[in-house]
Amino acid sequence: MKKFINFLLLLTLVLIPQVSNAYSVDKAISDSGINKGAVSVSVRDTATGKPVYQLHEKNPRIPASTLKIITYTAAVDTLGKDFKFKTELYKNTNNQLYLKLAADPFLTSKDLENLMEEAEKKKIIDPKQFFIDDFVIDSVEWGEGWQWDDELNPLMPKFSPYNIDGNMLKLFIEPTVSGAPAQLYLTTFYPLTFINLVITGKENDVKLSKKNFISPNIITAEGTVEKQFSMDIPTNNPKRYFILRLEEAIRNAHLEYYGMFKQAKVPTQNVYKVASIEHDLDQATEAILKKSSNMTAETLFKIAGGKYVNNTGSIEHAVEMLNAYCKKNKIDVSDIKIVDGSGVSKNNLMTADFMTKFLVKEAKNENLVENLPIPTEGTLANRMLYFKDKLKAKTGTMSDVSALAGYLTTQKGNVVAFDIMINDPKSSSSDKKMLEEYILRAVYSNY
Repeated sequence: MKKFINFLLLLTLVLIPQVSNAYSVDKAISDSGINKGAVSVSVRDTATGKPVYQLHEKNPRIPASTLKIITYTAAVDTLGKDFKFKTELYKNTNNQLYLKLAADPFLTSKDLENLMEEAEKKKIIDPKQFFIDDFVIDSVEWGEGWQWDDELNPLMPKFSPYNIDGNMLKLFIEPTVSGAPAQLYLTTFYPLTFINLVITGKENDVKLSKKNFISPNIITAEGTVEKQFSMDIPTNNPKRYFILRLEEAIRNAHLEYYGMFKQAKVPTQNVYKVASIEHDLDQATEAILKKSSNMTAETLFKIAGGKYVNNTGSIEHAVEMLNAYCKKNKIDVSDIKIVDGSGVSKNNLMTADFMTKFLVKEAKNENLVENLPIPTEGTLANRMLYFKDKLKAKTGTMSDVSALAGYLTTQKGNVVAFDIMINDPKSSSSDKKMLEEYILRAVYSNY
């Protein structure tokens, strides 16, 4: 009898933390006023892999940008930590030039100028032909399920082998005389027409719109401007923008070439490298995990897919690569659906259970864990300050969706992997984010 009582006492002591934790998390959700059915939570101890708290953890939901944790990790495993984006200029023995693209999300117009200047220094002033090797990734510039009315959203530029200048244009808007039309101009030449309905007024409040079914190159600007400011506009045709910048770089370097740019792979023989522009993986890591760059996430994911199949990168190849990575780590992918590398699409589906199992497997992956933002960094710059450096997490935000996933060191020193997904159209974004914090506070204090 005494042994039985001792066993019950021990069982009670083991269960009390989880029961207390469950009660406090449940209370945080009920107090928030958000429909509990719209919330999925999974919390696992990284040391044991065992669940600490679970709510609707098997329900597929939209992960938004927390998906970047998954796609980034698999891509780096495939490409290697020493991976570099390399845009390279080659010349063959027939005085023909080949520009090999890397879909580099950090390539700039100045980089292209530097490449052409190197050609000029090496006395390449009259090339017979100029080819572009753009086979690094496919030409699909928009993700599956991306919203058509987001085409002017600066967070969602198109992406392609021809990435340059972030695939963005900078529009300046200047006031004139009170009540008179404002002045609009781009800093770089690109064939766009603006219908200028902006009036000089008492505040900066300008909205841009366009109707692709009428003309994709006409943008309507409406509102008021008080002081000069600028707006970033995604290029609607990245390849066209790239070619314009390439032609400028060629002219500035005094290369006598005025012909067409044909598509061709760099030959394997009778060529030498003239020059190259390189950007390290570290830049992509910060852009994806801290700044949540969609373009960088998409291109890195596709490039990794291309390396996996030793062919042109595509979303299909990237997903194949991701599935292989999960299989290698014994993570079941049967309850997820991935259609892009950034989490922008609402066609992506994931369970909280999948995410925390993935995070537990990656708990010792320093490249991931050490680069997730802490409060005061990246997309957590003004959030979760209560936790200081005890929290490392990736945010996810889109219309009707808020998500947060990562690692938390609790008050008792335990490290947990967590995933919170709230897919609720009836609550505000701020309410969703507040609930995320209170869920984590409950876990932090009780486990």
